[in-house]
Order: sequence, then C-alpha cells, then structure tokens
Amino acid sequence: MHTQLEKMKQKQECERRKRIAEEKHKEWVQKKREEERQEREQKLSKEMAEKAMKELEKMEIQKKAEVKYEEWLKKKRAEEAEKKKKEKEKEKEKEAELQEKKERSEKIFKDWLHNARNKPRPVLHGYGFPCGKSTGLYSYYTYVVI
Repeated sequence: MHTQLEKMKQKQECERRKRIAEEKHKEWVQKKREEERQEREQKLSKEMAEKAMKELEKMEIQKKAEVKYEEWLKKKRAEEAEKKKKEKEKEKEKEAELQEKKERSEKIFKDWLHNARNKPRPVLHGYGFPCGKSTGLYSYYTYVVI
C-alpha cells in the first residue's frame, strides 16, 4: 500500500509538473507572440515615419525646384524684355539714320538743282568742231580746196 501511495503521489507530482510545464509553455508562447506583435508594430511605425520623412523631403525639394523655376522664369522674362527694348532702340536708330540720310540726300539734290539752274550752259557746236575750231581730225570737209 505504501508503494501504491507513493506511485500515486509520483503520478500526481508528474501531472502537476506537466501542468506547470504546459502553463509555462503557454505563457512563453503568449509572451513570444506579444513580443513579435510589438516588434511588427515598431517596424511598421518606423517604416511609416521613414515614408513620411521621404515625402516631406520630396515636398521640400519640389518647393525649392518651384522657387528656382520661378526665379529662372523672371530672369528669362527680364532678359526678353531687355532684348526687345534693345531691338526697338536699334530700330529707332536705324529709322533716324535713314531719315537723316534721306534729308541729306534731299538737301544735296536741292543744292545740285539750284546750282544746275544757275550754271551757264555750254554752246552747242558742230560735230567734230569744239569751240568752232578744227581738232585735227581728218575729214574730207575739213580742208577747203581752192
């Protein structure tokens, strides 16, 4: 009887240890799952934070690019305006030069016309006899035969 009692005690002790081991195993598995869940949450949180930082950097870069583009556009427009202004000035200078040339030409023409009216006209002479004298050209009519 004594051995039977011991066997029962041993059996109960064995079952109690088994139950304790199962409970510890369950606790360990639950703890492990909780750690994994927390680790996943942290990883997800970290990824989200990195993603947000990348988006923020991307937006800042885009803003800088827009600002630079606006500055470039202003500069380009100013250059175009300056170029048009210079072209207009050149065109005005050309027109003024042409006008001055035209006025000078008209003045010279008027002077020439005025002087041409006042100049004495040359007397017309016969063919081959300038100023009525023979120039030494031989012609049948040049020498009079007596």
